[in-house]
Amino acid sequence: MTAIRVVAFGGGHGLSASLRALRHSARDLDLEITAIVTVGDDGGSSGRLRVERDALLPPGDLRQALAALAADHPAHRLTATLMQHRFAAMTTAARESVVGRGPRLERRADRSKDTLAGHTVGNLLLLGLIEMLGDPVAALDHAAEMVGAQGRVLPMALHAVGIEADVVHADGSRETVRGQHSVAVAEGRVEAVRLDPADPPACPEAITAVREADWLIFGPGSWYTSVLPHLLVPRLAEAIVASPARRLVTLNLSPDKETIGLSTADHLAALHWYLPSLRVDTVLADVKWAGEPEPVRAAAQELGAELVLVPVAVADGSPRHDPEALGAALVPVLGATR
Repeated sequence: MTAIRVVAFGGGHGLSASLRALRHSARDLDLEITAIVTVGDDGGSSGRLRVERDALLPPGDLRQALAALAADHPAHRLTATLMQHRFAAMTTAARESVVGRGPRLERRADRSKDTLAGHTVGNLLLLGLIEMLGDPVAALDHAAEMVGAQGRVLPMALHAVGIEADVVHADGSRETVRGQHSVAVAEGRVEAVRLDPADPPACPEAITAVREADWLIFGPGSWYTSVLPHLLVPRLAEAIVASPARRLVTLNLSPDKETIGLSTADHLAALHWYLPSLRVDTVLADVKWAGEPEPVRAAAQELGAELVLVPVAVADGSPRHDPEALGAALVPVLGATR
């Protein structure tokens, strides 16, 4: 029996939650997992590398996907933990200790000003691999081997993109906000989102994975900056619509700052707005956090989907997906293709 080929779209913590859930599902199902990751991140370490090194791709979300897929072998887990390690700022005492080791180190310390602070090891590793190999897919495949990844990680496009949004403020004024981080924290309601450039070069391996998939999974994650961008890459969107795969949407547990004022049903309506030809088979939502189910069920039906309500949040009451519970909920859905 062949493996079920699953492609998960997203970025950041939402995609990581989806990938960890799929790894739990893989205990009961034979899954071949591919993560397709947004490449618009311009905050933190990734943003600095885009500016300072003119990085071909922002590595942060790619790194998180690799860590989520890392094998449970101690050596692989240690490597994944190392990739997630973020350099802290040096304390005054530590800097004075370095300066005190001699005039040569003193000159270096004065010049460097702790440029590693805020960077993660994995971001620097991926940047180095991309520069060394000249091929982001080959770099990601090599990094995947280093962590024993239980799946493949691919970028949605072959170079970084910008994310722009039209934001409406409480007083009715409108503003164009540029940059993924700025959109994510913008005060006001996001009215429209787009990519810059509007037609970035889609990753060919990602297109192939979509065409050959049995399931395409969207969400959870930041809707405007992690989920919807995949639908805005023309060639990738065409492949998503044309794929014979079934499609599943995993809804968020609560709004984040960029979707304040957007109901659960509105999240589904946004998918139709940005890709009207998109058809969905299943919408998965938490039975507690989905709110009134009938509007969500109606919005799912507009996409051609069945609404499945199951408990997938962590037990402490916070709006976070429990990877094991989400993985268990995915098993009967993904297994229905058999």
